[in-house]
Amino acid sequence: MASSSFLLGAAVVATLVAVGSCGSALTLTIGKGSSPTSLEIVTNVAISEVSIKEKGAMDWSDDLKESPTNTWTLKSKEPIKGPISVRFAVKNGGYRVVDDVIPASFKPGSVYNTGVQI
Repeated sequence: MASSSFLLGAAVVATLVAVGSCGSALTLTIGKGSSPTSLEIVTNVAISEVSIKEKGAMDWSDDLKESPTNTWTLKSKEPIKGPISVRFAVKNGGYRVVDDVIPASFKPGSVYNTGVQI
């Protein structure tokens, strides 16, 4: 009986791990229109309510504008300082934060893996 209980427990754990690992890894690509004062973030999956926090900033910038192609854009009068942290809303509520995911030396076409499964 103990053997069948162990097998059942192992099957439950394996199922939970498999279900929990489903989804796509979120990547951030720096868009072609990016410059020292403009940041375009293109995501490989749909996310919402994107904010960024520049190095040394106390608050999140909610000024990013969304386009229909999973692209988020921030225009600034001052140069944007990296590394940049990214915050976004998740479907089940709350926010996910990826600290310092975009380095100070960001360039158009660069791709950054967040390590977050969506």
